[in-house]
Amino acid sequence: MPWLQLIVNSSRKYAASLEDAVLAAGAISVTLQDNADQPILEPALGETPLWNETRLTGLFDAEVDTERAMDTIRSRFGNPLPDYRWEQLEDKDWEREWMQNYHPICCGDRLWICPSWKEPPEPDAVNLMLDPGLAFGTGTHPTTFLCLQWIDQQTMTGKTLIDFGCGSGVLGIASLLLGANKVTGVDIDPQALLATAENAKRNQLPADVMPVYLPADCPSDPADIMLANILAGPLAELAVTLNALTKPGGQLCLSGILVSQAETVMAAYKEWFTFDPIESQEEWVRLTATKKTG
Repeated sequence: MPWLQLIVNSSRKYAASLEDAVLAAGAISVTLQDNADQPILEPALGETPLWNETRLTGLFDAEVDTERAMDTIRSRFGNPLPDYRWEQLEDKDWEREWMQNYHPICCGDRLWICPSWKEPPEPDAVNLMLDPGLAFGTGTHPTTFLCLQWIDQQTMTGKTLIDFGCGSGVLGIASLLLGANKVTGVDIDPQALLATAENAKRNQLPADVMPVYLPADCPSDPADIMLANILAGPLAELAVTLNALTKPGGQLCLSGILVSQAETVMAAYKEWFTFDPIESQEEWVRLTATKKTG
């Protein structure tokens, strides 16, 4: 099906009202993007981040009357309209396009993350077959890759783990394939819990070795290893919770943290944990630690 997209160069001040006007004109969806390479890496809780210079893109059916749509936008917007242009959007099978560009990833000496629709490049390796669906976590982002590298280096045999913020389940499933006894998956997003359960099944893992829970329903039994790849703010806020869910002498692996945020996150946990040297990739870091026994 062909589409038209309306591209408007706007600003933080007008982006929200312009979005409302474009939707009122019949846009199927509206996307806001940075228009000046201004990074916004982690918004505060409840904050909707916008860039000083914002590009708004409205997606319309190709049969739209563009002149009438612009009349509606001008009327609803109530301000001088910024620069804009209409473009035809190439019709593609976007799901297939994404699938073609997702390739197997080697995450250490033993572990590969492989798209479920491709043959593993090393059949004798530990191959995690993954279809992330609507959940975050393919292994390609530095935060996930750093965790997978660490998991590959550990002795997982017989261990229990909690994957807090499990997303697609990639970290917990990797641990099970490397010998872990049980992983508890926790996430605030029900779609993530579904994706984790489906990916565990795809890797021939019994349902009882990776049960999944919303945070309020998570069992209180502490685990040998705590994995949490989320964001620095929530990690700091969850320090008491994640400490309680980690056995004395157990291991902690945290990611989703920028270099500039590492010290703040470590400070939230240092009462209970002894940290290893920081590992980094691009602007992201992985923090690992051992829980004190005394």
